[in-house]
Amino acid sequence: MRYKTTETKNTVQYTIIQDITKNGKRTTRVYENIGNYDKLKLRAGNEDPITWLNNYVKELNKKVKEDSLPIIIQKNPNKIIDKYVQIEFNVGYLFLQDLYYKLGLDNICKVISDRHQFKFDLNDILSKLIYSRILFPASKLKTMQLSKKFFEQPNFEYHHIERALPILCEENDYIQSQLYNNSKKYFPKNNRILYYDCTNFFFETEYEDDFRKYGKSKENRPNPIVQMGLFMDGDGIPLSCEITPGNTNEQITLKPLEKKIIKDFNLAEIVVCTDAGLASKANRKFNDKMGRKFITTQSIKKLKGFLKEEVLDLTKGWHLPGIDKTFNIEKLRTDEDLIEQYKDKIFYKERWIKEDGIEQRLIITYSVKYQEYQKHIRNNQIERAKKLIENNPKKIGKAKQNDPKRFIETINTTNNGEIASEVYYSINQSVIDEEAKYDGLYAVCTNLEDKVEDIVKVNHKRWEIEESFRIMKSEFKSRPAFHSKEEAIKAHFLISFLSLTIYRYLEKVLEEKYTVGEILDTLRDMNLKLDAKDSYSPNYVRTDLTDDLHEKFGFRTDYEATREKNLKKICKITKN
Repeated sequence: MRYKTTETKNTVQYTIIQDITKNGKRTTRVYENIGNYDKLKLRAGNEDPITWLNNYVKELNKKVKEDSLPIIIQKNPNKIIDKYVQIEFNVGYLFLQDLYYKLGLDNICKVISDRHQFKFDLNDILSKLIYSRILFPASKLKTMQLSKKFFEQPNFEYHHIERALPILCEENDYIQSQLYNNSKKYFPKNNRILYYDCTNFFFETEYEDDFRKYGKSKENRPNPIVQMGLFMDGDGIPLSCEITPGNTNEQITLKPLEKKIIKDFNLAEIVVCTDAGLASKANRKFNDKMGRKFITTQSIKKLKGFLKEEVLDLTKGWHLPGIDKTFNIEKLRTDEDLIEQYKDKIFYKERWIKEDGIEQRLIITYSVKYQEYQKHIRNNQIERAKKLIENNPKKIGKAKQNDPKRFIETINTTNNGEIASEVYYSINQSVIDEEAKYDGLYAVCTNLEDKVEDIVKVNHKRWEIEESFRIMKSEFKSRPAFHSKEEAIKAHFLISFLSLTIYRYLEKVLEEKYTVGEILDTLRDMNLKLDAKDSYSPNYVRTDLTDDLHEKFGFRTDYEATREKNLKKICKITKN
């Protein structure tokens, strides 16, 4: 840093000049215009102007060494900004990038690149596809454009993405197993409990093929689908996924994927927790040997008659954990005082049963809160059914499971048994009464001998895998999928799986203090604005969440001004 004088016809101008390196070459730039001698005297006050100027330059050079030099931004109100020059960049992705590199996905890409001997940057492609899927989900072409929002610009072209997808599909198993092994170095694993569930994703097409098949859509859409089976560990972290054709029976998807993760992840004594839809006899038998255990939701309505009768008897055999007596909970259905007293308690009864060669423990729980929840849901559906009768009876047709139409009965005969001239509809009270019998009741089957409260607690966490599917579908917009080739489809959902894994780790780092919406909206809005040639300022609101992000990850993007060289240092930090 030095000062420069420029003589004009009438005066002398004083300017502070700074030496900088740009594109590997040494050059200079104007740091500050002091002005003419009169302005210099005004700045110097009682001190000799030239002496003051020399001391001012020394102070600036000291601040350069301390990296605390103030950034002076000069704007010309008469100058139009340059065309096609980007002045805002997202830095929210840097927190995702830190986790991406901690999980060793860069090294995984290097091994794959060496194996296939291609020239394009697979690591840059995969990382940008993951960050974009989390922050700006879109099609491949749109993702290519949106990834230019990031401070670090993409180092690939669109056709490189097209070439990368088949390779990602081919290396799917390697990526998942290596990701698991890498994660153990940085994050503790809770692998005794594994959760498994299935969902499906639809496509914007009406034509099925060898992979996209018509099946039972979770969204009840008339489109071809594919199915995803997902394993999650006891902390809600995705472990492995598998994509199968949409017409595959979900019950047969568990064993192949479980066998693979047992082998690839070197797991042994595990407890697999599933919902009732995956509770086949074959799956229970598979997890009833070699130290494996299961906890699975059991439909009370599908129990054998004598078991169902025993379950529905609320007058005897009910316990509270830690209390050595039985309870009659029949009155909890109607007694407001008892409801208030026991609203936070979970009662249970249990017995061992042996069916089809499997000895398992049937645990029934009763909860006032669950009872009120089911009652609330049913009452809302009854109201919808009443409105349908009143406003649009022509739409009353065959009711599906859990459809409000199930509460509607059709009357098309007279009291004499003759065919009526008109069809009448009414609410079927007997259906309501039958469903109310099961209010508050929940059943699981298990071959574990653990405490009931521990088993209930484990089973309760199944909501996290259901939320994971919701995040992929809603937040990451993984459906509808627009790919048509099987290898591209599998690569698309691999990227969704990896995105979900990184996001779940981010939640853990933030100690699960914030909602999905809060986290993603904050990261998407964390933009820096280019104010000068190499100076950026935050163009987002600083909050408790942004403070937590900076504290947990050890770098800051919220200074009033940040030089480009320091931003590049942060990028390097996130890749260590």
